Amino acid sequence: MLKIGDFSKLSRVSIRMLRHYDDIGLLKPAEIDDLTGYRYYHEEQLFTIARITALKDMGFALADITRILEIYDDKEKLDVFLTARQNELAEQVKETEYKLMLLDTARKRLRKEQNMSFDVNVKTIPERYAATVHMIVPHYEDEGLAWSMMGECRDKLVPADPCYAVAEFLDGEYKEENVEIVVSMAVKGKYEDTEHVKFKTIPAVKVASCIIKGSYDQMGDAYATLVAWIKENGYRMNGPMFNIYHVSPAQTQNPDEYVTEACFPVE
Repeated sequence: MLKIGDFSKLSRVSIRMLRHYDDIGLLKPAEIDDLTGYRYYHEEQLFTIARITALKDMGFALADITRILEIYDDKEKLDVFLTARQNELAEQVKETEYKLMLLDTARKRLRKEQNMSFDVNVKTIPERYAATVHMIVPHYEDEGLAWSMMGECRDKLVPADPCYAVAEFLDGEYKEENVEIVVSMAVKGKYEDTEHVKFKTIPAVKVASCIIKGSYDQMGDAYATLVAWIKENGYRMNGPMFNIYHVSPAQTQNPDEYVTEACFPVE
């Protein structure tokens, strides 16, 4: 039998934590002296405390560890817990990598001393005949799915000049998922509809717009600039906003070379 102090030294777990484990029923002493209240542990319990420490290091909560210890000798059941935790940590890694990417982008923008002002113009996007794909995508960043759908007949299409490549967002609010979108590309000639690509004449539309040169992380600032400008200059938004991709990932893999025009229909 080991006194709590000796057990603490051998297990490298503080006496305070051992008492906490006792209070919550995670690891009970083998014996407690009725007169002194001293706690004693069996030497075999060092294996149990080692398991508890290892599971804590993996990020398991104490409540989960209690359940895991009950099935620890059942390798299949134990593997279910370990696999679930591994998947959870992998997802956290993805989220962390995304946050690191955002921080890196922000720091690069600071170093480049980018001017985040945008020049707003009011103009009319002319009537155009276009190939269109109307679909629901899982998230805004999945816009490429619609453009991929357009690709089923892109080799047959003759682009107009200018070739307006437009993504229009139809939802009346920000959607966390199931985003309704129409992408279109102005073309010359006439074509028959396919299963996914429909051809139609898109009417002219008056817009307030601004050009964004560089990566898409500037879009939020551009939208804010446009909305403020529209209000300050006595216009009213009149229809779903859309982006025109003058230079997109289809033309370059360098985000610094992107050229996007954010457009808000106005009246």
